[in-house]
Amino acid sequence: MSYSDAKLRAILERTRRIACVGVSLNPTRPSYFVARYLTLKGFAVFGVNPAYAGQEEFGQTIVASLADLPEPVDMVDIFRRSDQAGAVVDEALATLGPELKTIWMQIGVEDAEAAARAEARGIDVIMNRCPKIEYQRLFGELRWGGFATGVISSKLGS
Repeated sequence: MSYSDAKLRAILERTRRIACVGVSLNPTRPSYFVARYLTLKGFAVFGVNPAYAGQEEFGQTIVASLADLPEPVDMVDIFRRSDQAGAVVDEALATLGPELKTIWMQIGVEDAEAAARAEARGIDVIMNRCPKIEYQRLFGELRWGGFATGVISSKLGS
């Protein structure tokens, strides 16, 4: 799967509210630090995990399912195994309204059939990528770590 930088940047620029399905409250888990990072960048992040439903984190109450979200989201970020991603996509398609613009499957998560179902409804799908990493790469934050981002910027130290 190849996604242009322009497409990834456009998705991240238009997104304001994200449902993180499979979020953990364990700060060593990738889903926790991705959700925390996105919150720090100004995104409203809604954790979705029945194991933590009712608990507060990332400035929101964690809910058990996408149907329980308190407001519409622009993106669903899936932290589940590939064999579970299709069910998450189907739940999103069945319960979320027209505000949903993107289904994002995390690194290692792919389901081409589920992606096709979402794309048939006009929803962008990104698979096997991380929005945190892509945000950092596309908006120049990885240079500090020695990564070659391929993004040229005149901003000093950014």
